[in-house]
Amino acid sequence: MEDYNDFIKLVKKKSGIDLYQYKESQMKRRLKSLYEKKGFRSFVDFFEGMEKNNNLYFEFLDRMTINVSEFFRNPNRWEIFENNILPTFFKNNSKLKIWSAACSTGEEPYTLAMILLKYLKPHQFQIIATDLDENVLAKAKIGIYNEKAVKDVPNELLTRYFKQEGSIYKVNDELKKLIQFKKHNLLVDPYEKNVDIIICRNVLIYFTEEAKVDIYMNFSNSLNDNGILFVGSTEQIFHAEKYSFTSNETFFYKKSR
Repeated sequence: MEDYNDFIKLVKKKSGIDLYQYKESQMKRRLKSLYEKKGFRSFVDFFEGMEKNNNLYFEFLDRMTINVSEFFRNPNRWEIFENNILPTFFKNNSKLKIWSAACSTGEEPYTLAMILLKYLKPHQFQIIATDLDENVLAKAKIGIYNEKAVKDVPNELLTRYFKQEGSIYKVNDELKKLIQFKKHNLLVDPYEKNVDIIICRNVLIYFTEEAKVDIYMNFSNSLNDNGILFVGSTEQIFHAEKYSFTSNETFFYKKSR
């Protein structure tokens, strides 16, 4: 336990990441399996290895940020987003601002862009995509994916927005230029302002309850009135009214005054 506490302090000093805000048993298990695989005997030894090897540090970030994503993940949720949620914003003439928080390797913001382009011109919306891990952000900007990642992309969108090379699919420049990728730590960094829709899915399940309270409050403060927070299928918000949210559809929460 003392070894892990020392590791937490060292990581926070190096990166600003506070592992105390993550569920301890899950995080310890994930990171221990990584350091043992790499031949280290303790958390502190593992940290010393990260200090000497940048690639090992990036592997640590990958492991702790749980980068699992696909285009149109849980397709029925995206259908509800497209058919029930998105049209409520079309009456507003101002530019639609959407934040994909903890965007991982980019499948989510690219999915968003494909949906938005069915109804809006590029100048009518802004997509900001953020993640803690610079390594996955770099992959997102490159926009190269395997067959598994694109399995739920409708054929007409796959043909229009991707270039296929064997079993590899490359996102075209039309989509890439619509998304602003940048690094952001949900626990410490300032949040976006005047946002219409925030999408943060399958991430908060890894945080402590105390950390979730702060994050939900910050999301609420980020959203415009009647803005929407879209969460993952295991992330129902209890006592949503505490954050000025009302349940709009399952896993969609509306910000009210």
